Amino acid sequence: MSVIVPIAEQELEGQAAFSRTVRELWHDRAGRTGIFILLLVLLMAVAGPLVFPFDPAKVGTSAASIFSPPSAKYWLGTDELGRDVFREFLAGAAISLTVGLLATVISIVIGAVVGLVAGYFGRWVDVSLMRITDFFLVLPTIPLVIALAAIFGQSLGIIVLVIGLTGWPPIARIVRSQVLSLRERQFVVRIQSMGASDLRLMGLHILPNVAPLIFANAVLVIAGSILAEATLAFLGLGDPVHVSWGTMLHFAFVSGAVGRGAWWYFMPPGLGIVLVVLGFTLSGHALDRILNPRLQERS
Repeated sequence: MSVIVPIAEQELEGQAAFSRTVRELWHDRAGRTGIFILLLVLLMAVAGPLVFPFDPAKVGTSAASIFSPPSAKYWLGTDELGRDVFREFLAGAAISLTVGLLATVISIVIGAVVGLVAGYFGRWVDVSLMRITDFFLVLPTIPLVIALAAIFGQSLGIIVLVIGLTGWPPIARIVRSQVLSLRERQFVVRIQSMGASDLRLMGLHILPNVAPLIFANAVLVIAGSILAEATLAFLGLGDPVHVSWGTMLHFAFVSGAVGRGAWWYFMPPGLGIVLVVLGFTLSGHALDRILNPRLQERS
């Protein structure tokens, strides 16, 4: 019973903290702008392909259909194969967001576990895990993708895996620094004296206290993951089967859309990437200002 009371108190405090975070985020101008942008992109990525499905095999039947400018039939014109760029743009939004979210999940899970274990146990465990973190921190992404693509082939799974495996070190360092502070708090010492195991202490008491900080940084990691996927795809290292905003930019560059003045082919995916990264960045920085204890102390 004595261990249940602190848990119940933490649940009530967690609910109050969540309500306060939502309220402060809504009153933050940058955070509110980021939310509006993300809702617009999410609606476009989810509902767009359902209303306007894209068929990669449906190509133009005449020379006039290639790089056709925007019209009543093709709202954003056509590409080098005569396909509808508007439908392609909506399909690419869903792929780009999916890759960014999946890669972020991998980064957050690995980073949170490594940071939690390193900060809680300290000593040689901390030193060993931080050296591994330093190794992945300097691991070059592009050569790794080239090597894996040569072995396993170019696919979305490889892109997600590489971005996720190279994006977790900053999360691990942030979580570790926060856990180092939390493990010396009075409530942790008290619960530990009650006989709680290390796993229970980390999972039920320390992790909930660092979860808001992890969530705030996860939003920023999503923006970086989407930008990384677009960069890799633009360099020709993406999945040629699935259309993303990065692959659209790649094929627009390869097909000479810039030289032909076909702005409707390369501008929409470029603006889409800028917009979604801006939305996640504004929301992430706003959440970081609200949830990061160090930033709150400075303000």
